[in-house]
Amino acid sequence: MDFDGVNSIWDGVYYHPHLFGGLMLTAALLGLSTSYLAGISVPQLPYVFPDLRLFQKKKYQKRRVRVYMDGCFDLMHYGHANALRQAKALGDELVVGVVSDEQIVANKGPPVLSMEERLTLVSGLKWVDEVIADAPYEITEEFMKRLFNDHKIDYIIHGDDPCLLPDGTDAYALAKSAGRYKQIKRTEGVSSTDIVGRILASHKDSKSSQDDNISSQHTETDNMNKLENDKKVANSQQMSHFLPTSRRIVQFSNGKGPGPNARVVYIDGAFDLFHAGHVEILKNARKLGDFLLVGIYADQTISEHRGSHFPLMHLHERSLSVLACRHVDEVIIGAPWEVTKDMITTFNISMVVHGTVSEKNSTLNGAVDPYAVPKSMGIFRMIESPKDITTTSVAQRIVVNHEIYQKRNAKKEASEKKYYAQKTYITGD
Repeated sequence: MDFDGVNSIWDGVYYHPHLFGGLMLTAALLGLSTSYLAGISVPQLPYVFPDLRLFQKKKYQKRRVRVYMDGCFDLMHYGHANALRQAKALGDELVVGVVSDEQIVANKGPPVLSMEERLTLVSGLKWVDEVIADAPYEITEEFMKRLFNDHKIDYIIHGDDPCLLPDGTDAYALAKSAGRYKQIKRTEGVSSTDIVGRILASHKDSKSSQDDNISSQHTETDNMNKLENDKKVANSQQMSHFLPTSRRIVQFSNGKGPGPNARVVYIDGAFDLFHAGHVEILKNARKLGDFLLVGIYADQTISEHRGSHFPLMHLHERSLSVLACRHVDEVIIGAPWEVTKDMITTFNISMVVHGTVSEKNSTLNGAVDPYAVPKSMGIFRMIESPKDITTTSVAQRIVVNHEIYQKRNAKKEASEKKYYAQKTYITGD
């Protein structure tokens, strides 16, 4: 019997077990009755099924569901990460489209990050399987066919917040009409618009402080009062709506510790305004061992070393951004500035690393070297930073073009306020 014939028999067994059982019972009864019905010739069972091993349970692999989600992903934050985490939960494989620079300019205004930087950030997320560069802002019929036919996409995903084109129409109208659209819950408390506002407010606060320091037109008391007032204004402008929960941290966490003989690599930092440089240095650090432990400085620690207008992102916001990175295994939330012997023993750290590119005023200033202990133990190593990017350099791009971003933000902030004013409870993750 040829192979195709045997497969056909098995398919019949798999999909019609009751029919097959009836046939087997009939054949058995006929076999027993051949002594009475001599004229009937019944083929022997071993002849029809020469190898009973064919009936071992055959594993049929279910087709994997592929979902697509797009975005600008400018000033990547934990809200983007959580959206992609939710999207991945709706399928087996997540394909992410990164909107082109030209499309962002046409629909929202100039992006802060380049396409290369945005691709690095999206590709670095643990839930992303594939990335499509230069995706359109609007899901056109042509692009939708490409998604369905070339990329084998089953569903197109977007958040519950409206995504409107300049003419006021829904960017996902075609996907919805095709019945291939699914919705996820927007992550509250952060947006790229919000972060731009924080940067501009922080710059204003910093500039105000510098002006007051060099000004001789005010008394010391007046200067102190003005500084305090400016700080209150800046803090109100930088107020985060984020409400951290233990469940969100668990959702982002790998939930696994290092093995008994794992080589644990430790790297620490502020990881403020998470950018492509962070992704690349974490990737290189992870290659040096089996488990990457990342220490994230507390807000107060950063303020002490970089100034009261930093950090731009609060501790739990920064922690989620780092946890979302595919190269990170675990984080210490509120890590100490100095790496101590007790800390090395507690986490069984084999190597402590630091990048060659960092904030100017967060390096080894002052009398205390935060890496003195690992250096004395011979487990400290400087590693080359693949990208010459810092939080300050990213923020400076916005400050230099502040008029453009202020205008863009004024429009976006109005829609943000409208969203929060009309917000209703929606179930989801």
